[in-house]
Amino acid sequence: MDILKTLAEEFKIKEEQVKETVALIDEGNTIPFISRYRKEVTGGLDDATLRDLNDRLNYLRKMDERRAEISSLIEAQEKLTPEITFALNNAKTLVELEDIYLPFRPKRKTRASVARDKGLEPLANYILEQRDVYDPAIEVYAEQFIVISDEKDKSVPDAEAALAGASDIIAEDISNNAEIRKLLREFTMKNGSMTAKGTTEETSVYETYYDFSEPIKKLKGHRVLAINRGEKEDFLKVAVTLNAEDGIAQIVSKVITNKQSPALPRLMATITDAYERLLFPAIEREVRTTLFDDACEGALKVFSENLRNLLLAAPLKGKTVLGYDPGYAHGCKLAVVDKTGKVLDTAVIYPVKPRENIEGSKAIVLKLINKHNVDVIAIGNGTASRESEQFIANTLRDPACPKTVKYTIVSEAGASVYSASKVATEEFPDFDVMQRSAISIARRIQDPLAELVKIEPKAIGVGQYQHDMKQARLTEALGGVVEGCVNGVGVDVNTASYSLLSYVSGINTTVAKNIVKYREENGEFKSRAQILKVPKLGEKAFTQCAGFLRIHDGKEAFDATGVHPESYAIAEDLLKRFGFTTEDVKRNNLTLLRFKATQYGIAKLARELGCGEPTLEDIISELEKPGRDIRDDAPAPVLSTDVLDINDLKPDMQLKGTVRNVVDFGCFVDIGVHHDGLLHISEMSDRYIKHPSELFKTGDVIEVRIKDVDTKKCRISLTRKGMNTSKN
Repeated sequence: MDILKTLAEEFKIKEEQVKETVALIDEGNTIPFISRYRKEVTGGLDDATLRDLNDRLNYLRKMDERRAEISSLIEAQEKLTPEITFALNNAKTLVELEDIYLPFRPKRKTRASVARDKGLEPLANYILEQRDVYDPAIEVYAEQFIVISDEKDKSVPDAEAALAGASDIIAEDISNNAEIRKLLREFTMKNGSMTAKGTTEETSVYETYYDFSEPIKKLKGHRVLAINRGEKEDFLKVAVTLNAEDGIAQIVSKVITNKQSPALPRLMATITDAYERLLFPAIEREVRTTLFDDACEGALKVFSENLRNLLLAAPLKGKTVLGYDPGYAHGCKLAVVDKTGKVLDTAVIYPVKPRENIEGSKAIVLKLINKHNVDVIAIGNGTASRESEQFIANTLRDPACPKTVKYTIVSEAGASVYSASKVATEEFPDFDVMQRSAISIARRIQDPLAELVKIEPKAIGVGQYQHDMKQARLTEALGGVVEGCVNGVGVDVNTASYSLLSYVSGINTTVAKNIVKYREENGEFKSRAQILKVPKLGEKAFTQCAGFLRIHDGKEAFDATGVHPESYAIAEDLLKRFGFTTEDVKRNNLTLLRFKATQYGIAKLARELGCGEPTLEDIISELEKPGRDIRDDAPAPVLSTDVLDINDLKPDMQLKGTVRNVVDFGCFVDIGVHHDGLLHISEMSDRYIKHPSELFKTGDVIEVRIKDVDTKKCRISLTRKGMNTSKN
């Protein structure tokens, strides 16, 4: 297989573009570095496309390795033919390769292998000839294979036993035929159904599937994952179904060559046996595996997009925050962090039962607010969150509380994972697990990205069925999302934790820890060049990471921007041409730079400066807004001063909410009542929507209308039908 040509066709890009991009990957360059600083080579492929291309490249290379391995194994059996070689070279998937190898794979003892050992293969071939006239007749010819023996594995007592053994050989050959397997697999995917039956009458979350059947071609990925989980938990019995006559007809079209042959009845019986006993059970397993893999990839894309939007949520800069981790028996943990995230104070209060002390708790909260000039209270959305929100809302009404203080509800998914982690222990050795959780909640609204990178991505809680997926693939994909976000935003090397630094292009955990250690021992970095003094950070790693690390108020003005050190000379020449200096970069005084460069001609300017147009465009963008945070364009957190209860909700009530999670069937919206409402895909718009992500993403602030409220089950149904369907 020509991998480069295949990739070019699949991604609809030039083969030379693929060749150069693959060369960059093979040289050890990271995806963020290639995406940002090698646009001339890749033709401007973005981070997501490059990751997809890299995944596909690895798959095709794995296929080539397996193709060569299978060819060698078949050749060792002296059975490799030009036809087999052709089939191997034209296989498009690993499954097709394994289908081709199946007849040659060493097998355990089967009915067919026993029949072959008895010498019945010539009889099987005789039947498969499908002659117009058999002389001798098949039944008579079978008598030649009778063997009387006390050993069961050698005995063929009569002609019928010989014919049965021959049928077993034919059935296995049919089952192992790569062309037939591919045909039946594709036919089942197109015409089969998935069914589920409940194994119990008890109420469960899987009741929807207690009597379920849906064509495979219409089956949604989230249903596949839900059904699989229900089966795993013994609530469901699941099967792939296909009309047997239709399935058998597919095999007949490949096996039967003479419908007038006396062998036809026997072959039809053998085909039916092959289908029911061998072929369809194998196809069912393969189809379910394919459905599961496809569902996982679909869910992974949704999860990745949700995670990306969550990580790139707007930071609440310049605010002192009181983190509030709700709880019952052990109280509610509080932590005040200043504008830089430094912990100023901690406390424990008991505003809820069983140790309720509302007045004492209020006094502590008011003391912390006034002592540290708290701007915002961040309340975790876990246990006792609703009661805590009510308590805080009442506290904010107290005359002793500054009127400027507001609160917001923060997802605490993964906070307990972080607070008990090695990272948290190293970061806050003098605080207990609960205090660390409150600190994490506070920091999440100050800088979501910097805080959430400390938590395993799959524990952040913005996906669906993540625990049912292949964990290695999930970890790899989500790690790529975090890496893309961190490098897209850039990292202040003088303030970043090693957890954040470890996601920077070219930096691993060991080097990240060395950077922090060097910073602690030698003070703040004054220039990017100084980073080369960090142990185990060599020239190659520096090339990969330098453009993503920021040094503010350092010796070199460009160090605070996304301009790569390799382009500093170009940037300086650019400034001189239009009468600017590096001091203008520091003073953020380059608003006319693009205007002047455009008037001169970007293409002409790029040629004269000795760089590509994409690189020049990026340099100008960085110099126009040095230190710009791409997250500033995201919706700001919704801050409140009062609480709304689920019992206050009525149909047709219109509210503003924040999208917390996007899934295949809709999105969950926080409307400020502790329980997120479900905006089903069918209620998102008056027009047809294929997937919720077409309209909304995690973090969007939107207007919704209450459709229905079930206070007993705490379920809120939302709608946007009849409303303005643009985001608002």
